[in-house]
Amino acid sequence: MPMGTRPFTHLHCHTHYSLLDGASSIPKLVSRAKEHGFNSLAITDHGNLHGALQFYQECHKNDINPIIGYEAYIAPGSRFEKSGGIRDSNYHLTLLAQNRTGFKNLVKMASHAYLEGFYFKPRIDKQLLEDHSEGIICLSGCVSSEFNQAILKGYGDIPNLDKAIEASKWFESLFGDRYFIEVMNNGIEIQRMALEGAVAVAKKLGTPVVATSDCHYVDPQDAEAQDVMLCINTGRFRTDTSRMKMDGNEYYLKNAEEMYQAFPGMEDAVSRTQEIADTVDIDLELGKRYFPSFKLPDQRDSTQYLRDLCEQGLRERYEGDSEMVSAEGVLAEVVQKRLDRELSVIEKLGFDDYFLICWDFVVVARERGIPATARGSGVGAIVCFALYLSHVCPIKYDLLFERFLDENRLEAPDIDIDFCKDRRGEVIQYVKEEYGEANVAQIGTFGTLAAKASIKDVGRALGIPLHRVNQITGMVPEELKITISSALDKSADMKMVYDSDPEIREMLDLAMRIEGLARNVGTHAAAVVIADEPLTEYVPLCRVSGKEDVITQWSMNDVEAAGLLKMDFLGLRNLTILRIAVDLIEQTTGERIDPLKFPLDDKETFALLCRGETKGVFQLESGGIRDLLQRMKPDHFLDIIATNALYRPGPLEGGMVDDYIAVKHGQKEATYEHPVLKDILEETHGVMVYQEQVMRILNRLGGIELASAYTCIKAISKKKEAIIQANREDFLKGAVEQGLSQKVAENFWDMIVKFAGYGFNKSHSTAYALIAYQTAYLKAHYSVEFMAALLTGDIPGRNFMRKDSLIEHIEDCERMGIEVVPPSVNTSGVEFTVDGKLIYFGMSAIKGCGGSAAEALVVAREAAGPFKDIFDLCERVETSRCNKSSLENLIKAGALDCFGANRRQLTEVLERAIQAGQAMQADNRSGQQNLFGAFEESEDTEEVSATADLPQIEEYPERERLMMEKEVLGYYLTAHPLDEHMDKLKQFTSHTTNKLIDIPDRGEVILGGMISSIKEAHTRNPKPGQPSKYANFDLEDVEGSVRCIMWPRQYAEFGHLIVPDDIVIIKGVVDRRGGGDECNMIINELVPLSQIED
Repeated sequence: MPMGTRPFTHLHCHTHYSLLDGASSIPKLVSRAKEHGFNSLAITDHGNLHGALQFYQECHKNDINPIIGYEAYIAPGSRFEKSGGIRDSNYHLTLLAQNRTGFKNLVKMASHAYLEGFYFKPRIDKQLLEDHSEGIICLSGCVSSEFNQAILKGYGDIPNLDKAIEASKWFESLFGDRYFIEVMNNGIEIQRMALEGAVAVAKKLGTPVVATSDCHYVDPQDAEAQDVMLCINTGRFRTDTSRMKMDGNEYYLKNAEEMYQAFPGMEDAVSRTQEIADTVDIDLELGKRYFPSFKLPDQRDSTQYLRDLCEQGLRERYEGDSEMVSAEGVLAEVVQKRLDRELSVIEKLGFDDYFLICWDFVVVARERGIPATARGSGVGAIVCFALYLSHVCPIKYDLLFERFLDENRLEAPDIDIDFCKDRRGEVIQYVKEEYGEANVAQIGTFGTLAAKASIKDVGRALGIPLHRVNQITGMVPEELKITISSALDKSADMKMVYDSDPEIREMLDLAMRIEGLARNVGTHAAAVVIADEPLTEYVPLCRVSGKEDVITQWSMNDVEAAGLLKMDFLGLRNLTILRIAVDLIEQTTGERIDPLKFPLDDKETFALLCRGETKGVFQLESGGIRDLLQRMKPDHFLDIIATNALYRPGPLEGGMVDDYIAVKHGQKEATYEHPVLKDILEETHGVMVYQEQVMRILNRLGGIELASAYTCIKAISKKKEAIIQANREDFLKGAVEQGLSQKVAENFWDMIVKFAGYGFNKSHSTAYALIAYQTAYLKAHYSVEFMAALLTGDIPGRNFMRKDSLIEHIEDCERMGIEVVPPSVNTSGVEFTVDGKLIYFGMSAIKGCGGSAAEALVVAREAAGPFKDIFDLCERVETSRCNKSSLENLIKAGALDCFGANRRQLTEVLERAIQAGQAMQADNRSGQQNLFGAFEESEDTEEVSATADLPQIEEYPERERLMMEKEVLGYYLTAHPLDEHMDKLKQFTSHTTNKLIDIPDRGEVILGGMISSIKEAHTRNPKPGQPSKYANFDLEDVEGSVRCIMWPRQYAEFGHLIVPDDIVIIKGVVDRRGGGDECNMIINELVPLSQIED
């Protein structure tokens, strides 16, 4: 603490992990504490330890002693008692860890609070305090504590402090000299009242008093932003006078002198904070590992067992390949040497158990028929290939182990494994069962307020109309991790509105203040942590609200920093599609094929790729990549690997793609400045495509070890000049020793620096190229089954508001001559099915019919045969599983057309059919039967038949019927409303919506189609006498739709012609301000088609 500064430490600080309550980022909070001259600082977030580890590390970086604590919610009785309202459900209590033991006790209590005590808030109770009090400092808490609530309830002309005294005695009896009465003064009356009573109790009991500040943000000017976060949290407007609000702006990180001024005459209470802080010494022992051990089946140790598995696996994988394994099962020298080298590094680093654990759950997945494959740099390890984690030979494709692991790297290996998306959960459940439910959890993640999200949330809190907020967020460029500040620099429209509109300026200024702060907790899509003991020994746990899955309170980086084993169990949709396709092929042919045994030189597969017919082929679906395939004409698996790596902005813009294609087709000759370059780059036609190639060049020309070469290319991509310069000197020295001149060596280095940033991970590209090839092979040889599997894979991502992938793939079926039979309750399955050369539409792809509705229909049909009519259907299918809304959508989709009635008749009689069905089901459940039912069956039948008569009404008009189809299927099934106008539309338009992808920004086009989704609004601050009204709408043609905007000047002239479902011709320009393939249209002219003469 600087000379002349009186002693003080903040012991009650909230960060942004007090979700939507605290507005302090941890770096900003710690930085300000250092500026104030503090040598210690506490974190006490509401009910959680989300920020504990980040806070610990940030404090150490700034030479500040971290005091890890939390403001606990404590139940008034047992944490297991969950009754009454939120006001009576908990008190607050400030708990601080004094040492490592105290920290571990905080972790246990914070976990129990979520997993056992959650009721409105995560709550501990006094039993937990008794069990876990060691190493913990207890402060009596803020005005919401049991102690202060007793004071405030006893406040009157003659204060009654008996209950406060009783509460204080209980805590002091437990914590002894580690218990303090906490007082606050943030300038509000309720704190003053509590302070008076607290001091009186302290004097009576002789309990020491400590002064804190309820810090919720860093600087006074952050008060407004924090207030907005409270509005976001509670869903209230800032103007709402009855909402939750923190009075004043004194909840900031005050300096020491401000704290002494806030507590005149109580200097001892202020300085006592420093005395408490000086007793705190928390060492989290970061750097230690707590990995689980693999359960070995016999007396072999992990090292030997891993070696045996690898050698056996390689003999299996290379069977029949005489270059890799002999007929007697002896591995070739090149294989054995590679394996020995990798295993020695793994053993030296102590990661044998890690690989065995990965092998264990992948073996289980394989046994259960769950496809799995590694992605990323782990594919470069022959150990992964041997253990069936990956499926491409790293020797054959020159993949480098050093790109994945080397003995100089301290961090644990990271093998990302993709599983069939639908069955990934089975593998995670196996891991929990095998290693203990208490030892395994999914990893938490934090949703942060990114640029657009913060603007939307602030706009909502300020009461700014949604359409206006959407306008502003629409001006934010589509750029990953863009900030609002950066958006203002890059978007002229946004900057103009910011400068001219005070309301928008306030919104954006506040949004910038909360941008990047945590908003909510979620579950990481893939990461799972596995420990050697129950996780609560190391990391706090919680549940996401409304879910049962246990997750860590820490994010992935913190979990790894704590020494725990993190593994990624990713769900890949395309592995699900492969699995479904294989199952369908077995159903139709009786043959169980194995995609891993597909020949990698299949002519039909490469012909399909050369034609660019790759809709549905993994990683090769986009229009741009299909064009690239048609130009490249791939004829080797290496081309597919390269395609994945080349189709990125850097190689495309740098001319590398053009060079690759030109050399491949003999249009130009590759130039190699050195024989080593020819050896390394020949497979990619002289183009430096992969990081592994750069590593090889650094190694073979410059003498830099492969492990160091990877460090070098990482430094180049991240522009770490010191590391780059050191490697430059090493490379030049090594190259000159190899016989190169200094000038040529420098030229080589410049080339490496230029291309290293473009380099792609070849291991990852090769793994995904294999999946791409497998899906292409299936499309070429088993097209019906593959397309059915693909369509089933599209169901979870359905979007009925636009042309989604399912519709595109149905159109691809039509192009391929494959008939997709329309939906029918008597022929459709839950998913898309195959019969001969036909694909039957899956009912769960109909809006509102997913899950139980479609399953109930199929189960009933398989149990008792096809449905006879709508009454028969409603009698046999429970409405609890297939409700009225689902049945209405099935009618709209034409799935009940098989009954011979028109859709209007079916809709009219639906209510009666449901009631009759429910009555029948009720009778069946109760066992009741018509008294004479056994004798008068024929009369009953006649009565039901009479009841089932349909009203004699005409079908819906075609236009209405088609709109219903579009509503529930996402496309027009039986016809298109524009069909009758196609000749005229072709005559007067220049493009269709699917061709806009080829039009540059501001390019002029003429389109024709139907108007829908109209939204009208007014511009803010229009010039005097100028129009302000404008409109957004969708224009849909037979190929798709595009969002259009007509600004005020054009709207004044053409706005009256914007009518829902009208068919029009528009003239305008393409607007690509959002970036990417997506675009909008700015409309300059609009004419109804009916007004245009042929």
